[in-house]
Amino acid sequence: MKRHFYLSSDLDDLELIEAELEQQGLSMPQIHVISKDEAGLDHHRLNQVHQWFQTDVVHSTLKGALVGVLVASAIILGPIFVGVEESIGLVPFVFLSIILLGFCTWEAGFIGTQLPNRHFKRFQKALDHGKHLLMVDIEPKEENILKRVCARHPKLHHAGEGGGAPKWTIFGQKKVADFVEWAP
Repeated sequence: MKRHFYLSSDLDDLELIEAELEQQGLSMPQIHVISKDEAGLDHHRLNQVHQWFQTDVVHSTLKGALVGVLVASAIILGPIFVGVEESIGLVPFVFLSIILLGFCTWEAGFIGTQLPNRHFKRFQKALDHGKHLLMVDIEPKEENILKRVCARHPKLHHAGEGGGAPKWTIFGQKKVADFVEWAP
């Protein structure tokens, strides 16, 4: 899937665009809006990106886990190469490596909660100036639908493209939404 980014300063227009895209066959999990005006997003019932994913927590946590694996490996392999494990054993070093792996992962994730998501960083200045970011994940066969709908809205400005969400996540979100709608 490919993700298209659009900037707009009009939430009313974005609400219309979202409705038109859904009428043309796109699903709610394919359309997201990021804005500093969370009350406006709620009022217009736009599908907003969860606060958690607006931060860089996932990417930072993965980087921290990688650093933790390297540190843990060094803590386990160091005593083996020096020969200390023969007298003390590896158990204390294994425990220390597990603790440091967890700490590196946790600390990097904590730092990531303070940083904007690396995929949205380029739009941060526009968001700070009151613009709203519309993101649409589409398959190649849906490209014409998006172009037709966006052409009818002159306030919407194309701001780039990028990698979209994997198909399986959108499929899963659709199924969860269907279940929630069906469940009592």
